[in-house]
Amino acid sequence: MTGADDTTGTERDGADPIKVMVVDDHPMWRDAVARDLGAEPGFEVVGTAGDGEQAVRRARAVAPDVLVLDLNLPAKPGVQVCKELVRADPALRVLVLSASGEHVDVLEAVKSGATGYLLKSASTEELIDAVRRTAAGDPVFTPGLAGLVLGEYRRLASEPAPATAEEPSAPQLTDRETEVLRLVAKGLSYKQIAERLVISHRTVQNHVQNTLGKLQLHNRVELVRYAIERGLDEEPPDSARPR
Repeated sequence: MTGADDTTGTERDGADPIKVMVVDDHPMWRDAVARDLGAEPGFEVVGTAGDGEQAVRRARAVAPDVLVLDLNLPAKPGVQVCKELVRADPALRVLVLSASGEHVDVLEAVKSGATGYLLKSASTEELIDAVRRTAAGDPVFTPGLAGLVLGEYRRLASEPAPATAEEPSAPQLTDRETEVLRLVAKGLSYKQIAERLVISHRTVQNHVQNTLGKLQLHNRVELVRYAIERGLDEEPPDSARPR
């Protein structure tokens, strides 16, 4: 399994299992994914759903840590399910598991609040590793899609922000929060940021959550856009680096 040396799955609170819900309209596929995840130590499958409306109702009832979500669903499309649930609970992590690698589908999912996007051609080991990393807040994408997503972040950041009646004063971030935000904007995972700054994975998560709260943002997509709009993805001069 690819996650043998990855500590993200063990850096959660205590020994609580990762609660996972699987949403797919194909019963055989849905049951197989739920069975594979449920058999993995440290995971608990708390529910499944076969359509979008059912997914929203059940997710609100069981409160999973990670929602493994197909996009092509009856009753309500996956992107709408993602948007509704993440808006209601920003702590929810959504890993899209789809047969489609079309760029428009990937970007639409990310804009809706998905943390990651994995193709159904992935192996069971890749899926398990992706769920672990998604639970820790890391962006997980099938190889080749991460660059596409970062490019979209930059494109969105280049668009003019909608006019507001009154511009609020900029919130004050600590030097460390700003440093972490710069690395998030560069597309680094939480694990990579922790290694770069020689701090724990949990500390990185805390800094990101604090920053989201201060900026009144809801997810990583909004956070990266905020950072790029302000040029935080560019290297600061040496004199401006946090000490």
